[in-house]
Amino acid sequence: MKALVLFSGGVDSATCLGLAVERYGCENVIALSVYYGQKHNKETEAAAKICEYYGVELKKLDLSLIFADSNCSLLKNSQLDIPKESYSKQLEKTDGKPVSTYVPFRNGLFISSAASVALSTGCEVIFYGAHSDDAAGNAYPDCSDEFNDAISRAVYIGSGKQLKVEAPFVGLNKAQVVKLGLQLNVPYHLTWSCYEGGDKPCGVCGTCRDREAAFKANGISDPAL
Repeated sequence: MKALVLFSGGVDSATCLGLAVERYGCENVIALSVYYGQKHNKETEAAAKICEYYGVELKKLDLSLIFADSNCSLLKNSQLDIPKESYSKQLEKTDGKPVSTYVPFRNGLFISSAASVALSTGCEVIFYGAHSDDAAGNAYPDCSDEFNDAISRAVYIGSGKQLKVEAPFVGLNKAQVVKLGLQLNVPYHLTWSCYEGGDKPCGVCGTCRDREAAFKANGISDPAL
């Protein structure tokens, strides 16, 4: 059985990759890294290093044109600054809408694209690293259990029942994801999560804050710092 992992190079997707390698072996796993117009290339660089570490084939896809008209604060063409506060603080200002770092329907697009790649390369399952913290408060609605159920069913039907989608962490929080990754010896020292592209993580964006808290909850410092 072969698996395709949607792979950003961050904590969650690296844990997903480690889990897929554990289950199927590196020779039966393909990682798919997607460039969507983000402000830096730290993620894609991390993805390449981690795939080299595991000996996993890495495929790359450029979907940036689709987001050319988006003002998501993660994108190069955006006029917005990346928020320097927690997701909960950001959600207090959104009136129930997703946060400014939500890339419009990103997971829906990525999973649909991954389905085509997976079917073309003989894969039977797609893994992606959505977890409950990202879905909380509607910050990233395409990380929710409800979204996963819907997209999984759509891919299964649309592939002629040849392809399944798994979000193994959709019921876990980030600290629980890290706990599993530590058990799998995931190379977290090679990952990059920060929304900024500096020499070091900024430490104050939403994902930096969540990452720090997840490692702290497991009693260790961030291996990448």
